[in-house]
Amino acid sequence: MASTGAAPDHLFNLRNQFYLGAYQTAINNSDIPHLSPEDAVERDCLVFRSYIALGSYQLVISEIDESAATPLQAVKLLAMYLSSPAHKESTISSLREWLADSTIGNNATLRLVAGIVFMHEEDYSEALKHTHAGGTMDLHALNVQIFIKMHRSDYAEKQLGVMQQYDEDHTLTQLATAWFNLAVGGSKIQEAYLIFQDFCEKYPMTCLILNGKAVCCMQMGNFDEAESLLLEALNKDAKDPETLANLVVCSLHVGKSSSRYLSQLKLSHPEHVLVKRVSSAEDNFERAVQSVA
Repeated sequence: MASTGAAPDHLFNLRNQFYLGAYQTAINNSDIPHLSPEDAVERDCLVFRSYIALGSYQLVISEIDESAATPLQAVKLLAMYLSSPAHKESTISSLREWLADSTIGNNATLRLVAGIVFMHEEDYSEALKHTHAGGTMDLHALNVQIFIKMHRSDYAEKQLGVMQQYDEDHTLTQLATAWFNLAVGGSKIQEAYLIFQDFCEKYPMTCLILNGKAVCCMQMGNFDEAESLLLEALNKDAKDPETLANLVVCSLHVGKSSSRYLSQLKLSHPEHVLVKRVSSAEDNFERAVQSVA
């Protein structure tokens, strides 16, 4: 239990909005008075990461100048990395330089950005090199994601244990528990569904919450419910990549055409893993056809 002398957490709502995917709401409600300089930097990081999540990379790149604090510079690097494939190599090179600098290399936001970038690169051991020490709930949650991607649910469970010890009710702990339950499958899917259901009752619906619930439904074989949740998410954001990708999968299961959703995904997110897999399958098919032609 927190002591009565504990300072109020001015950023609690803003963090929650960001974690649950209410990015525009976070941006709109970011004018919070009486923040300490440290809290003001964290607030700005959350706002700029919300803009990144909405795809407004150039805004972030132009707004954060050379004099900004290290965490903000790290967020700018993330925006540059995601803005264009042409920027990837130079961004990763800068990132490695900064991580090697003893004065800033241990900064939690810089380590978080390193983890996100190397996870995107599918270089999980390099990502963990910078995130495994934890230190913040964001870093522990990212570790859970990385271990799930590596199919190491045993390590993911240990990270989750650390988060639960620190704060079982934290939004990130709940989200990480749901991701873990989805990865483990079986009877755990129902538990994950209940976590997303709880979010639905407590907070405004977001694409992230609706997709989480829809993925649970699909894994339990409830494709009609999943489809209605995903169409609701599509109404909120017609370009959300996870919504489109999940609709492709869901449509196939309910016997509907998925080509429109796949076309939208290819146009708006050509780097998405589903687009790459489909392209690879199409290439293999073409080669197979030519070899017997």
